[in-house]
Amino acid sequence: MSTIDLRGPLARVDRWDSQEESQQVRRVEFSRPRWLGSLMVAPLLAVPILWFDQDPVLQTMTLDAVAVGAPALAGIPLDVNPKVQRWLEAFQTTRRPELDDLLQRRGLYGEMIRGKLRERGMPEELVYIPMVESGLSPLAVSRVSAVGLWQFMSPTATQYGLRLDEYVDERRDPVRATDAALDYLEWLYGRFGGSWYLAAAAYNAGPGRVERVLNRHAGGRMGNENLYWEILEYLPRETREYIPKLVAVTLLANAADVIGVNHDGFPPYRYENVFVPGGTTLKSVASALGIGVATLRTLNPHLTLEVTPPGEMFGVRIPLGGGATVVKAMARVGRARRTD
Repeated sequence: MSTIDLRGPLARVDRWDSQEESQQVRRVEFSRPRWLGSLMVAPLLAVPILWFDQDPVLQTMTLDAVAVGAPALAGIPLDVNPKVQRWLEAFQTTRRPELDDLLQRRGLYGEMIRGKLRERGMPEELVYIPMVESGLSPLAVSRVSAVGLWQFMSPTATQYGLRLDEYVDERRDPVRATDAALDYLEWLYGRFGGSWYLAAAAYNAGPGRVERVLNRHAGGRMGNENLYWEILEYLPRETREYIPKLVAVTLLANAADVIGVNHDGFPPYRYENVFVPGGTTLKSVASALGIGVATLRTLNPHLTLEVTPPGEMFGVRIPLGGGATVVKAMARVGRARRTD
């Protein structure tokens, strides 16, 4: 991240071209076996996928592409079994619009999330967890009041350093929430002995619940990815579908071009930070830039009242290249107030 600090009393700009705000880089060593895509061709060819308006030859070609085209990334095995097959079928038929929407939204946040995963040495398949959790919507709220892309509950959010108050809910901040979620997933990965399946299941159901199931039905064993499938029937219903859905989305996303999914719907999430006085509204910043306030709402979903917290300088995210304009506008406002 390159920074332009204008040292003014009213505002300054942090240009964020590299998609990174945090300077912390963690590396995690993985010993999970690589997924061998070529071994998945035969199981996938058995999937009874009812693709509408597609002849059997094209169906077979598509299944080949899904299996062989998926990258052999270390960390998360992309097992195909009847549970996964059912989601593969659903996403190609009745739930195809949902898949199309998810992959279009991936264009908005995928680059940022993948960059953070690469920094930490974490499997890039984890980019699909917020797709399954929230449909990649920072404004998503679950029936149990989990919020944001990564669906944080309040206690876990505060435990991992996210700000929650009247003005700011960083569970809705795509960048800060991603940092916190990856911290949490790293911790879960270690707690469950190096199993990403169990870590993801614990992310969804809670580590205590998954640990109790392992103690009761797997003799307390951890670390083996196959354990998830062994204890599947003892997990909550949502968590029983969680990993199969995650695997299916990952496989189909890797073959998006081949199966004809449009995934170019949203431009990447990029911005620069302008630090403005407390009490500055998004409307006033948008006015200074000559843009609609909806653009700033998209960049700042964590500003719940669309105004910066009073009594502190606070960073507002704006489109790239507009920082100097906002700083000048804030300076004019400040001079006007001093002369009143």
